[in-house]
Amino acid sequence: MTQVADVMTRGVRAISPQDSMLLAAQAMEELDVGVLPVCEGEAVVGMVTDRDIAIRGVAQRLPHETQIRDLMSTQVACVYEDELIDEVNTKMQEAQVRRLPVLDRKEHLVGMLSLGDLAAKDDTDQAGMTLSSISEPAAPSRSGLSSAGGGADEPVGRGGASSS
Repeated sequence: MTQVADVMTRGVRAISPQDSMLLAAQAMEELDVGVLPVCEGEAVVGMVTDRDIAIRGVAQRLPHETQIRDLMSTQVACVYEDELIDEVNTKMQEAQVRRLPVLDRKEHLVGMLSLGDLAAKDDTDQAGMTLSSISEPAAPSRSGLSSAGGGADEPVGRGGASSS
């Protein structure tokens, strides 16, 4: 049976809760990733995604110096490097996530496991079923409450921008 250690990505870069939103975004750009584990020492205390930065930071007009602790998710599902992939697929489905930090039994971050890792290095059918379970589309909000425009009160195709 395949274990997490057989397919995970090692050498993962983490950031601290005190690091800035700007530093996290620059690290994501440099590494070409959309998520970073947030660690105090070797302990995972959160995760921050490019979406967290965009929605919780930029859209709220927070300064670039805003600390990651103000943007990160603290409810983090993790897996152990010696767990079986079948168990991990279930954890991903239950947590509705595509990436999980990988810990050793001393609770130290040793890598990340993504659906891409599973698809490329393990069972593509199982990875596909996991993705299907995670990716149930949500209906867009039609409340018209968006502060960024584009709400129900603004007709599509009219106004300053050309629709053709």
